[in-house]
Amino acid sequence: MNALQKLRQMVGEVRQPKDPMQVLPSWQLIERLLRRMPVDAAEVGRVCAARDVAGLDALVSRLEAPAPAVSGPPVASEQHSRDELDKALRAFRKRLKVMRLADESRLGGRQLTKGRESEIDAIIPPHEFPDEVWRALAREGRLIHTGRGFYSLPEDT
Repeated sequence: MNALQKLRQMVGEVRQPKDPMQVLPSWQLIERLLRRMPVDAAEVGRVCAARDVAGLDALVSRLEAPAPAVSGPPVASEQHSRDELDKALRAFRKRLKVMRLADESRLGGRQLTKGRESEIDAIIPPHEFPDEVWRALAREGRLIHTGRGFYSLPEDT
C-alpha cells in the first residue's frame, strides 16, 4: 500500500462517527503523510487543525488525479541559465545512481547481496533546485516527467 492509498483509507476512517479522542491518532498520521506530498503546507495545516473532512477529501482527490501541466512559453521567472540546468541534471543523475546502488546492495536472507539489477527507474529530484528547473529540463527532453513529482532519464525508457 502506498502513501496515497493509505491517505484514502484514513479519509474513510475519519468520516465514520467516533469519539474525537479515538480519531486524533488518525489525524496525526494524515498530517504526517500530507506533509510528504506535493501540496500546499498552509492548506494541510488548516485542514488538519480544523479537522475538515471535506477539505481533506479534496486534497486527496487532487493528489490522486493531478491537473495536467500546461505547457506554453516559459515565464520570465522560469528561465534558467544553461549552467544551472546542467548542474541540476548532474545532481539528478548522481542521486539516481546512488539510489540504484543502494537498492542493488541490499542484503537478502544470506550474507551475500542479491546480485540483481535495481528496478528503480524514476525518482523525486533533489530539493536543492526549484521545481521550475525540473520542468524546464522536462520541456527540453533531458528528463521525462512520469507523474506525481517523479522524473526519469530518457535513455532509461
